[in-house]
Amino acid sequence: MAFLQDSPQLSHPYRSDRLLLALLDRALPAERRAALDADLDALGDYAQMAWQRACTTTRRKPVLTQWDAWGQRVDRIELTPAWTEGAAITTRHAVLAAGHMDSEHARLEEFARVYLYHLASEFYTCPLAMTDGAATAIKASGNRELTERALPHFLSRDASNFWLSGQWMTENTGGSDVGNTETVARQDTGGQWRLHGRKWFSSAVVGEAALALARPQGAPAGAAALALFYVETMDGARRKPELIIDRLKDKLGTQELPTAEIHLDGLPAWPLGELAHGVRQVAPMLNVTRTWNAICAIASMARAISLARDFAIRRQAFGRPLIEHPLHAQTLADMQAEFEGAFALAFEIAQLLGRVEHGVAAPHEAALLRLLTPLAKLWTGKLAVTICSEALECFGGAGYIEDTGLPQLLRDAQVYAIWEGTTNVLSLDSLRALAGDSFAALRIATQSWLDGNDDMHAASAIRQTLDAAARWLDQHATTREMLEAGARGLAFTLARCAAAALLARQASWSNRQADPRPSAALHRFVSHGLDRLVSPDAANTALLLG
Repeated sequence: MAFLQDSPQLSHPYRSDRLLLALLDRALPAERRAALDADLDALGDYAQMAWQRACTTTRRKPVLTQWDAWGQRVDRIELTPAWTEGAAITTRHAVLAAGHMDSEHARLEEFARVYLYHLASEFYTCPLAMTDGAATAIKASGNRELTERALPHFLSRDASNFWLSGQWMTENTGGSDVGNTETVARQDTGGQWRLHGRKWFSSAVVGEAALALARPQGAPAGAAALALFYVETMDGARRKPELIIDRLKDKLGTQELPTAEIHLDGLPAWPLGELAHGVRQVAPMLNVTRTWNAICAIASMARAISLARDFAIRRQAFGRPLIEHPLHAQTLADMQAEFEGAFALAFEIAQLLGRVEHGVAAPHEAALLRLLTPLAKLWTGKLAVTICSEALECFGGAGYIEDTGLPQLLRDAQVYAIWEGTTNVLSLDSLRALAGDSFAALRIATQSWLDGNDDMHAASAIRQTLDAAARWLDQHATTREMLEAGARGLAFTLARCAAAALLARQASWSNRQADPRPSAALHRFVSHGLDRLVSPDAANTALLLG
């Protein structure tokens, strides 16, 4: 009989995930831990089913039908099975609602659900993140009318009452530079605000609501004059005629996610607050949506490594399983150590977010959250691409074949470095955070995370690298161009230092549970190096680009 390779099998994403199990055991009170278990187990079951479905059915994309047979504009979007199941899964297992419970643990419990659901959802988690951000921004606005109107839908545990919200910021003029927004808000004769303009990248156009930036008619140019508006997209079962879908984007990845170019032709809108400083009103969303991005990035890493490890056990090459070949085992262990650092950092910002939102954070933790959120997002976004690429290589040629389901991991991972701010945008945002007291907050936190750690080599490496980062900041503090040119290296350095210290904390706890694996991850992660600082050479840069 001819030799046939075994396909990789997906272990149960919850019951087999020692990192998630250990985190929840360490971080949650026993009664909350027990209550969470059923939802996480069910989401793990769903993730296994979804992987099997993806491997045995033809992949589908959303389909836009703009006109019906009688010439009426309908802009109807047909979705994939995972998307049609999204509302039921989300509400049944409180994927979104859990984050808004009255508990400092709410965000950790929410993001544990997100971590398990994300890949099975086919990026239905994208509009969930936008909806979470919208709920957070509306709460922060203090707008009682919109709070009562929208939040019961956004946070509903009933699929028939659940709404998704979009986040319509990006226009033809670009993404992060929202100051060039051309959408205009005008009041009609009845005093109703209406939006007119084009939004170029709308990732939740199938939702029932959205938040959108627009310039009130007569307002001056610039970002400060923009206002943030709430809109609703549906008129009963039909899409409002003032919302016109021009086309769906043809993307490298996230292909099941219907991302659209849209026109707003007088769509009714309600301002969240004052008719200015809309970008500032968006700010409460950023900690939320960037945390979603980081958690989803580590979910992709977890999936890639899980499949690569299973395949290494099954695949026989040169007379023995791949896992028994020293170089292959070394490669997998390197991937695992980097992933464990990313996991520790991503879930730390989830916990920080919950503590800050519920007013139980330590004095330094608000500043810490402000710094770690962009750091975690930018580092996990880049690392997800690296890990998924390495994982595909672990499968040899099979990793390049579409119907294995593996190439999708890499294509989808590329989006994490782009959504919610590119690596460079977030590196510069980290510099703004460092202008305050966030570096001191990081030092305080690092010291607390290292308490009780018995790996003195790791602790010394972390402290020495933070000292080097502080000297680098002092050296370049007076030269803005040099500071910005080196911002990416600084961001990666601080992210890796924070991740290493968090690994040390987990290792100390796990050692008491007789589990030496987190200590091994810490040792290997630190051996990869923490310092990514660079000394920018402006003259060299100019020559290379000239």
